[in-house]
Amino acid sequence: MITLSDVYIIGAGETKFGELWDKSLRNLAVEAGLKAIENAGIYSKDIDIIYGANGLAGVINKQENIGALIADFSGLSEEGIPAIRIEASTASGAAAVHEAYLAIKSGEYNVAVVGGVEKMTDIHGHEINEIMSSILDREWESFYGATPASMAALIARKYMKDFNIEKEALSMISVNDHENASRNPDAQYRNKISLKQAMESVMVADPLTLMDCSPISDGAAAIVLASEDFVKRNKKDGVKILASAIAEDYLDVGSRKSIYTFNSTKKAARLAFDRAGIKSDDVSFAEIHDSFSIYGLLALEDLGFADKGNAKDLVYDEIKLSGRIPLNPSGGLKAKGDPYGAVGVGQFVEAYLQLMEKAGDRQVKSPRYGLLHNMAGTGATSVVHILGD
Repeated sequence: MITLSDVYIIGAGETKFGELWDKSLRNLAVEAGLKAIENAGIYSKDIDIIYGANGLAGVINKQENIGALIADFSGLSEEGIPAIRIEASTASGAAAVHEAYLAIKSGEYNVAVVGGVEKMTDIHGHEINEIMSSILDREWESFYGATPASMAALIARKYMKDFNIEKEALSMISVNDHENASRNPDAQYRNKISLKQAMESVMVADPLTLMDCSPISDGAAAIVLASEDFVKRNKKDGVKILASAIAEDYLDVGSRKSIYTFNSTKKAARLAFDRAGIKSDDVSFAEIHDSFSIYGLLALEDLGFADKGNAKDLVYDEIKLSGRIPLNPSGGLKAKGDPYGAVGVGQFVEAYLQLMEKAGDRQVKSPRYGLLHNMAGTGATSVVHILGD
């Protein structure tokens, strides 16, 4: 009988997220990767494989072959370590962790470095908007003028109408993100915002205002994963990955039975909870993919923290750091930032800090289990991980 290995995070590091004009794609990737390796206390000879997550570098930066780029400029190429790019749109980061998790769990490798990077501010205006719209169905959505923001707005309108949801429930997701980001030195926006500011900011796609939308960001994040055998032999401290699950839905939102229920999230969450052997009530904190505030509400429901239409009851007090389900201690996509390929890995950096109780001013009290949710586009792909003891 084959015995599968447990998988641990033994190191983590990230760059600041934001408009990082003075740093290139490779600068960011190497900075995060070296921080994670140093934090893990390992050497190049210990690394078996590298997974690099990225969504848009081929179009924005004219740079493909991201895995080789990371290995080269991290000084690891001479070691002959395989380096592979994983692409799953805005879920690339968590998808890369999923692949590394499976590789170690199978026994093929003992140590894997997973990095996510994106450099999105090299272009701007209508160009970046057009490129970002490539995460949608080109033939049936973006060809007709749809953008990620307009699709989120359509979903928000239908959801608000069907469940009689007030706009302020959406805005509270952003208020909470900014409150937490104010305590995160790596966050793009560290300013707190009031509910009034969120509600009255400039309109982007009705009903979503500027404060309902994540920014265009640069940044990178990296983690080191290791097998149970490596952890024990080298006496490493780490955070165990209890479950890793990925699921898919239609790319075209119009093909779905419901536009405000993301079945990929529901299925991935169900698989993750079953594999981890815990329930939603056991979760100490959650990092979710709230590229638009409406997706924060939908994630709370599809992940099992609230029934459909009832996430509004959580957003005023329950999602605070001191609440029942602390949401996005890092600041989330709205305030920490949204560098596509780095987001999912950045969630792991936050979870590692939280579960090691090294998160400083934003530390959740005595956390036991963390849930991470990374999503592609409008929910075509969802990846859910559960970490803990």
